[in-house]
Amino acid sequence: MNASVPLNETARLDALRSYAILDTAPELAYDEITGLAAQICECPVAVIGLIDETRDWKKSKYGLPPDFTGMPRELSICSSTICGNDLLVVPDLTADARFADNAFVTGPPSLRAYCGMPLINPEGYALGTLCVVDFQPHQLRFEQTEAVRKLARQVVSQLELRRAIRERDRQMGDLELARTELAGERDRSDRLLHNILPHAVAQELKLNNKVVPKFYETATVMFADFEGFTKLTERLDPKGLIDQLDQFFSAFDDIAHRHRLEKLKTIGDAYMCVGGLPEVNRSHPVDACLAAIAILDYMAKMNGQREKLRMPRWDLRIGLHTGPVMAGVIGQRKFIYDVWGDAVNLAARMESAGQGGRVNLSEAVANRVRPLFEIEDRGPIEAKNKGPLPMFFLTRIKPGLSRDEAGRLPNEAFTHEAAKLFPGYAAPA
Repeated sequence: MNASVPLNETARLDALRSYAILDTAPELAYDEITGLAAQICECPVAVIGLIDETRDWKKSKYGLPPDFTGMPRELSICSSTICGNDLLVVPDLTADARFADNAFVTGPPSLRAYCGMPLINPEGYALGTLCVVDFQPHQLRFEQTEAVRKLARQVVSQLELRRAIRERDRQMGDLELARTELAGERDRSDRLLHNILPHAVAQELKLNNKVVPKFYETATVMFADFEGFTKLTERLDPKGLIDQLDQFFSAFDDIAHRHRLEKLKTIGDAYMCVGGLPEVNRSHPVDACLAAIAILDYMAKMNGQREKLRMPRWDLRIGLHTGPVMAGVIGQRKFIYDVWGDAVNLAARMESAGQGGRVNLSEAVANRVRPLFEIEDRGPIEAKNKGPLPMFFLTRIKPGLSRDEAGRLPNEAFTHEAAKLFPGYAAPA
């Protein structure tokens, strides 16, 4: 006997799979319905069956052995029931030509009476049946067949509840995934923002969507650039040039961070950072001097390696000045934390009037750090648009305050003396 197949079979099977109920464990809600159906119809057996491609799988069965899970689809009378949209009632299966030759009628368990209602979901697909069967001919009363209809609707309601819960769980999973992705994007945005802006400034921008410019009575501004950079660009390919600058500036960033300086920007081969903001401290002149010495030491090592390979040197000149500045964020789409004021211009003049491999100090810086460092007086030097300005070369840390002979690394005595001059001073990390 070939199983009857509904016209919408492909879509019906897709609908059935959407409930994810096949091969699930027994559930009380379904078992109560089959028990009630058998009791009302006065039949020994009642089952809820769901029909997939090959079988009539029993979600609930009343009056059948616990290990009975279903039957081949082609042997199931319910295969005919799902091809209609109403009750299929057969008081005597042996007298019905459609089912008289069914193996379950002619042989064990010798079915004789059948009443089944298709389980039609809201989209109109018959997923399976609720049916009652008897082992002897049985004419159901009208009230009994109506009860089967109503109980079948309850089965569909249970199935819809299951599907709704699964959909809710799916949506909750999607929502949780979206939350996780959003949190990841927010973390990435925060990291990017904190890479661009100082922490305190980034927090102010996140809270207020703006940063109020702030006046600082003193800050130490550092400018550095490479002497003869134009000639260097003629000897290097563009990618090699960018890679080299990236290597150097990344090292400068690390040194500036260790010495509590805030990197502001690079312009071509120029590097700019500042000490004493946005977190106010009093030790920024000495911090900047130690950072400048460390940067020149790094460049000296790099140039030593380059000379061994007969590669051109990169001679860095550094200028420092201490003075009042305004600081804040400019731009709406691309944020830049920057400083303004004559102190910035004077630091730039110190850099341009310096020499490769040397740190050029303004008088304001030299007077603040003289007790800690050896300083070479250069006398007045002509500065663009400023006239002659006193300038000084930073030579080294004073003997007795350094832990190396070259006077490049501060010792505990240096920290002690610096703390006297700049209360709250701490050695670099």
